Amino acid sequence: MSNTATTPSATAGGPAPAPDAPGPPRARRPSRGPRKPRTNPVLQALMVLMVAYTLLPLYWLTVNATKSNGELFRSNGLWLGSEISLWDNIVATVTYQDGIYLTWLFNTALYSVVGAVGATVICAWGGYALAKFDFPTKRLVRAVVFGAITIPATALAVPTFLLFAELGITNTRLAIIVPALVSPFGLYLMTVFAADSVPDSLLDAAKIDGANAWTTFWRVSFRLMAPGFATVLLFNLVHTWNNYFLPLIMLNDPSLYPLTVGLNQLNSQVTTGANLEPVYNVVLTGSLLAIIPLIASFLFLQRFWQSGLAAGSVKQ
Repeated sequence: MSNTATTPSATAGGPAPAPDAPGPPRARRPSRGPRKPRTNPVLQALMVLMVAYTLLPLYWLTVNATKSNGELFRSNGLWLGSEISLWDNIVATVTYQDGIYLTWLFNTALYSVVGAVGATVICAWGGYALAKFDFPTKRLVRAVVFGAITIPATALAVPTFLLFAELGITNTRLAIIVPALVSPFGLYLMTVFAADSVPDSLLDAAKIDGANAWTTFWRVSFRLMAPGFATVLLFNLVHTWNNYFLPLIMLNDPSLYPLTVGLNQLNSQVTTGANLEPVYNVVLTGSLLAIIPLIASFLFLQRFWQSGLAAGSVKQ
């Protein structure tokens, strides 16, 4: 009996094909270039309109802040005037009424920094506790936080004024800073972010190493929560910087006004004729200068908005 293996074709009586014979050439498919992203002209047009709607007021403010009082009414509001008076307007703004604008700017920065940083730290503590600890009234606290988000801040302004009047702290800086420390929306954001960004196994590992809850929060969890902290900080900063109604009813001393109330009072004097000195350039330039710190804050904090900081920190 032969040990040589035979192919099916040889068994059928046909000639066996050569083992190394090349097969018929395959037709190559035409190579496709990189796929072009799908574009929707309607969505692009809407996006352009939204961008224009957002930037047009800022463009108008920038252009008119470069004009003198007389040229504001002689030239088109969307085009530059015959001469640029931006520096003269800045000098007039910061020196108006013995530098009252700088006082308003200092007050706004004080209210915003102290209130926003304090509120964000409180939100980080509370959000971390709601996300990672179990206690008997946890569901009730969550429900109270969710309910507080739905209440507009203006609805609480008058009750807050009556409460602070009883405490005797109206017309003081505390009347603006203390309400700014409460941020239900920021607490909700930090709760969600802490639940997703801080793995429980990482907390267990820190507990095994002997770290207490306070050390674990600052050395482990807070670093992972940094993007959420920066986001909530920016939200609170913008909210406090643009706050108008609460300072309006809490303060009656112009030296304690923030920029929102001070510029509005100055604009009201101009429009009603109570102020004989034309200060339209001061109002416009002051409004433009008030935006610059917010833009700088956004550019500084955006580098902290990173995702996936916990990726690879825990072995799955």
